[in-house]
Amino acid sequence: MKVHQKDFSEALLTKIITAETAMKRLIERLLFENKSAFAEKKLDLHGEFYKEGNDPFLPEYSSSLLIGVSEENGELIDLHTIKIWECHRSFLGMTTSKKIPGSTISGELLDESVEDVESELVEYMSDFLENNDPVHS
Repeated sequence: MKVHQKDFSEALLTKIITAETAMKRLIERLLFENKSAFAEKKLDLHGEFYKEGNDPFLPEYSSSLLIGVSEENGELIDLHTIKIWECHRSFLGMTTSKKIPGSTISGELLDESVEDVESELVEYMSDFLENNDPVHS
């Protein structure tokens, strides 16, 4: 869901923080519930809530959920990212880091529910376990 700077508000900030907190709890729970199934296939399941920046309403702030699978030796096999909130500056439709006169600030908020994200991640993990047998040396 695209949000223009004029619509940045205390209510939106609360919505962003609530979504980030819910996603942080979700990834912790999913890791706890699924790590052993991956370990049985000699795979490591990793996940984290990632945040860059301090103020959600300033460009270059972003938060996302990362879930990845690696081999026992640590080599990453796959990474799945879900953006929660991202704020950026653009000029004539192009993202820019410079404060150019006429540039605008907007954000993009995940419009899926926690349940939808959970279903997506559970499906991702199930598909991965079904379709990726460990490589035998």
